[in-house]
Amino acid sequence: MSFDPDRVTKITFDSYSTIVDVEAAEKALRDRVDYPTPVSRLWRSRSLAYTFIANAVDAYKPFYEMNRDALQYALDAHGVALSTEERDEILAVYHELDVFEDVRDGMDRLYDAGYDLYVLSNGNPAMLESMVEHAGIDGLLEDTISADEIGTFKPDAALYRHGAARTGTPIDEIAHVTAGYFDVYGAMHAGMQGVWVNRDGGPWDAFAGDPDQTIASFHDLADQLA
Repeated sequence: MSFDPDRVTKITFDSYSTIVDVEAAEKALRDRVDYPTPVSRLWRSRSLAYTFIANAVDAYKPFYEMNRDALQYALDAHGVALSTEERDEILAVYHELDVFEDVRDGMDRLYDAGYDLYVLSNGNPAMLESMVEHAGIDGLLEDTISADEIGTFKPDAALYRHGAARTGTPIDEIAHVTAGYFDVYGAMHAGMQGVWVNRDGGPWDAFAGDPDQTIASFHDLADQLA
């Protein structure tokens, strides 16, 4: 379906890569790893892969643990030997990732326009609590909705339907805003309007269709819903 701003009554946001920049996690590797960029990229890609596999083989565990295992694999794959304490210090950066510049002001505009705002994320509750606090958006959100509540990760349709139920809203009245292509597809498949955040002007993964809407920043969405 195409984007229908008149039908939107609530907005859900992904967290990592959408509200906060996971690429900033590379900073935590620089003092301990000779080549932090490939380690960081493998860490992120493995973390996502683990969530997909967990859905397929019913092996759910909280995202923080998945992320820890992915980091350990990335370190091992690049021959980096760190203590458990050092690894966990790197992992802890997920509690204070950099916030994208458009997030606070863009969400503030949407809030002032009367939209109820939620975070719908793979992150477990403790991660989301610290993310929201660090991002300074707690006063703008109605609530955070975690995959941990039902034990399944995106893009499982069950998580988006759970999100709609938690907001008390028909699923087709929700716009889900995310930088993740798989998250856009998951939201659309479940019945939400999928809004892709393309801040860097990169190509879309068009193997299964197009997003309902593409934006370069949260301000674009505020303009379209004005």
